[in-house]
Amino acid sequence: MPLRLLKFGLAKKYPEPRMFRQPDRLKPSYDAVIIGAGGHGLAAAYYLARDHGITNVAVLEKGYLGGGNTGRNTTIIRSNYLTPSGVKFYDESVRLWQDLSQDFDLNIFYSTRGHFTLAHTDSSLRTMRWRAEVNKHLGVNSELVDPDQIHAACPQMDIDCGGHTPILGALYHAPGSIARHDAVAWGYGRGADQRGVEIHQQTEVLGIKVKSGQVTGVATSQGEIETTKLLCAVAGSTPKLLEMVGLRSPLVIHPLQAMVSEPMKPWLDQIIVSGSLHVYVSQSARGELVMGASLDPYELHSTRSTLDFTEGLAAHMLDLFPFLSHVKIVRQWAGMADMTPDFAPMMGKTAIEGFYLDSGWGTWGFKATPVCGKTMAATVAGDRNHELIQEFSLDRFSSYQLVGEKGAASVGH
Repeated sequence: MPLRLLKFGLAKKYPEPRMFRQPDRLKPSYDAVIIGAGGHGLAAAYYLARDHGITNVAVLEKGYLGGGNTGRNTTIIRSNYLTPSGVKFYDESVRLWQDLSQDFDLNIFYSTRGHFTLAHTDSSLRTMRWRAEVNKHLGVNSELVDPDQIHAACPQMDIDCGGHTPILGALYHAPGSIARHDAVAWGYGRGADQRGVEIHQQTEVLGIKVKSGQVTGVATSQGEIETTKLLCAVAGSTPKLLEMVGLRSPLVIHPLQAMVSEPMKPWLDQIIVSGSLHVYVSQSARGELVMGASLDPYELHSTRSTLDFTEGLAAHMLDLFPFLSHVKIVRQWAGMADMTPDFAPMMGKTAIEGFYLDSGWGTWGFKATPVCGKTMAATVAGDRNHELIQEFSLDRFSSYQLVGEKGAASVGH
């Protein structure tokens, strides 16, 4: 038994400090306020304090830390996108991911697995070849592989998919990884807290004060505070916050569901994604199969889960892995995916001075957590959009300069 575990078991008092402080009350004013204590909001607070020396920061969360989409996703990390702007952005995120455990002094269970995006039709195979060429051109490790190579890497998979939708090939992305989502939130939260940032849970934003086109403060359930810099990082709740400052966006909110199986002995080393079957799956460090599908086909501001989702996903999982017919599902959940028309995020400055946006993450927000924190911290600190997010600004929709990331983002989480 490890000595540290014995210390915990035998100590009369809890031998470790709390992960975060619990501030008694809000201060009258802050240099910056961040709405949303999920991965993106906490990462922005962390990098504001660490890289820019801005520590008089409040993070406001109406629920609990990491309780939104950060704790409701399937933890897949990759950079094999389709557009040059998307590839560069997510590749920087992968680079940051690899050092997070050391940065936090906390094990986030980052595990490189390799990511297969399966192609079941000629058209999807052409898209995979296109993505592979874009990735290679930008220095990202991706390649098109044939069914024999897929079978060699994952012999448990039925390449014929029961004769329904045979696999013709796949885009293989060697850096594809997974991590533990709650540890990421704790790591960023603790790092920000240690540098002086205040994290206020159970604090709902009720209104945003704007005067002459400039943010001046925030009204919350715990009182009013003054600030001239406000970052909105609330995923599916973004439309509600935008209404408070008189801004519009093309966001639509869809439920996105996932589920996990009972633990099994490790057998699935890779991350498997099928856009045609609407399946993505990996195996966690605890042996659970973590599975998801496409968005629910209706707009709904809800995190309810449904039997229809479970039945549909289970059927497609059995197309790929027939031997799983006896395996039990132990848990399912849903998050709210904030979708943009071009399947790319909305980030940076807005028409309201001092109001910054980090939203439109749809089904791909977790993998972008480090790079979002880094770029949004730089944007807030310098009041200028970071170079990596120039093409993701909200005003691209009014100027019709869309990014066009759907071919790599729709179900390939």
